[in-house]
Amino acid sequence: MKILLAVDGSKYTKKMLAYLATHEAFFSTQHAYTLFTVQPPFPARVKSAVGAEVTRTYHAEEAERVLAPAFKFLARHGLNPASSWKLGHPGEAISQFAEAGQFDMVVMGSHGHGSLGNLVMGSVATQVLAHCATPLLLVR
Repeated sequence: MKILLAVDGSKYTKKMLAYLATHEAFFSTQHAYTLFTVQPPFPARVKSAVGAEVTRTYHAEEAERVLAPAFKFLARHGLNPASSWKLGHPGEAISQFAEAGQFDMVVMGSHGHGSLGNLVMGSVATQVLAHCATPLLLVR
């Protein structure tokens, strides 16, 4: 099974990884894992002020900062995941990446704000559910 692990470096990512580690059906060397994170782009004014190279370097370093702990966790358990990152809106980017990569499942942690929180702040999980045809496992 090809499994996309959407990570953001938060405690919810850690909970999601811990959940996977306790469920052999999802956590096995028989599966192919890809770690994926999304970096929000700088506003155009900021990008033009600091330059394209500084912007690219910053986003690459931030993506690595988010991906490294999850990669290390999986490696400790004998798994060798691929990894990738993109700039954009997280919900849309995760959905597009999952469909383009023909993943069998997306797994991500959920902040669990509830209905009122989602109304006010929105939710990456809600966006992924709305835009993605790939099955989604949310861990709270």
